[in-house]
Amino acid sequence: MKHQRWIGATAAFGALALVLSACAAGGGDGGDGSGGEEPTEIVGADYNPQERDALEQGGEVTWPISEITPQQNGFHADATVDTQTLQAWFTPQVILAEPEGGAVLNPNYIEDRVVDEVDGKTVVTYTINPDAVWNDGTPIDWTAFENTWIANRSYEEGYNPSSTDGYDVIESVAAGEDDKQVVVTFSQVYPWTDFMFSGLLHPAVDSPEVFNEGFIDDPHAEWGAGPYTIDTFDANGGTVTFVPNENWWGDEPLLDKVTFRQLDDTAEINAFRNGEIDLAVTNTEDRLSQVSDMEGIEIYRAQRTSNNLLEINAEREQFADVAVREAIFKAIDREQIKEVVWNGLNYTEEDAGSFNMYPFEEGYVDALSEAGWSFDVDEANAILDEAGWVAGDDGIREKDGLRLEGRLPTFGDDPVVEARARVIQTQLAEIGVELTIDARPVSDFSTVLTTKDWDLVMLSFVSGSASGVQFMCQIYCTDSSLNLSATGTPEIDERIAEVNALPTKEEQNEAGMALESEIMAETWGILPLYSGPWINAVTSGIANLTPEGYTGLDLYGVQPVENQGWMASAE
Repeated sequence: MKHQRWIGATAAFGALALVLSACAAGGGDGGDGSGGEEPTEIVGADYNPQERDALEQGGEVTWPISEITPQQNGFHADATVDTQTLQAWFTPQVILAEPEGGAVLNPNYIEDRVVDEVDGKTVVTYTINPDAVWNDGTPIDWTAFENTWIANRSYEEGYNPSSTDGYDVIESVAAGEDDKQVVVTFSQVYPWTDFMFSGLLHPAVDSPEVFNEGFIDDPHAEWGAGPYTIDTFDANGGTVTFVPNENWWGDEPLLDKVTFRQLDDTAEINAFRNGEIDLAVTNTEDRLSQVSDMEGIEIYRAQRTSNNLLEINAEREQFADVAVREAIFKAIDREQIKEVVWNGLNYTEEDAGSFNMYPFEEGYVDALSEAGWSFDVDEANAILDEAGWVAGDDGIREKDGLRLEGRLPTFGDDPVVEARARVIQTQLAEIGVELTIDARPVSDFSTVLTTKDWDLVMLSFVSGSASGVQFMCQIYCTDSSLNLSATGTPEIDERIAEVNALPTKEEQNEAGMALESEIMAETWGILPLYSGPWINAVTSGIANLTPEGYTGLDLYGVQPVENQGWMASAE
């Protein structure tokens, strides 16, 4: 299970690990623009959960998506939340999840899972559904688990997975009593087994070349399995459609067709108003106002398991000095950013202070404050003075002929996204940093991120499971796909490994949260800004929304795709 995916900083229908995709700008913890009203705290999920017998058979839905990403391998480091959104509809949902984060075995794939401790090692035995089969006819058996482990256990073998956490401490994957049973043995006591192997790789993905390159612009429907399969995949035209899979062995999927359309922000809201799509992200006052006169829709408001953030590219010469990065972060007024983003939403939340846990989770610590961060322009200027950066005639600091300047790309055409970037630009000008804003379409997001075509960038990390510090390495390790700032060190990697070696979740969470504050203070590469609500306008009558694991209205929930459908009473 990839704990986090990345998404961009737009109001698009996307969601983190590194999964790259465009994320909503609305969301934050600050100004509410409510005219003196008491701010509202949005808590929990809001997605119209219904039992199958309350829904009708048939019908279609059309969802917006920010980007049909080039990398269609959901396990790959370059995959985004948008990649994962599509993957949920045609690849195995082995482990489902309750909105609060509890793992639920999907009996269509796993009939039983037994966790034991043998000779100081965790051993997990999975019994696979005998009917489970890949779309090309290959049985889903223990070899899929082995293949998934091999591809995700290390970066040293040529594979480039999104995360190695958990897989890197597996000692062996072997057949059990028969090919439909698999025994996974860890090299230590490992407490985070609940979401291991929540997705599976087809045995044909049997080399780094296939894993890294084989899915470029090709999702390989034949290597999928599940209630739906791909009917059309048109990246150039910006459309992907799914239809019921004739090879499916479980409950019949309720919908006749599911369509995803790639849309920028303005196009998305216009398409929703025209009845062309069934959902629009309405995380800003302006977008909410544009649907306020519509009939036949519902507005859902859910808590969001994401961190909107600012990241600095330490590979750039002017940002290589940790003192410069610290000064930049201490010049960022998060409250002012949130006033822009949340204006009119009447929303509040506790300040974001960690990339491992959220304030509503037990064991959370505001690691950012513990690291010594605060908004302080005077201190930021003093740090730069001490580091030898001197303001020129135009007010921009220089050192040894190098200007303190950078480029910040934005994605999409939502005015709130642009306004947020302008706030950052103005704030950094106060300490002599020149920031150029580079407006890009949402469809450029994954390419810009993966090629590191940026100096500073705003995006989101979106969590796919309530897993404490299990995926800490995915955020801070030197070879992590999420650590785009390039601020990790081998010594930090070793300290994270020490945390991961602790035998219980509680011990790991306590030690990991303490370590996170130390990492932040030593690196200043990633600054959490806010989490925010997830507010969507949706066509009335659709139930069991957002089955994907990295975004949506169901908090940590992962719903079976075959259960999404229309209420029987809906017209």
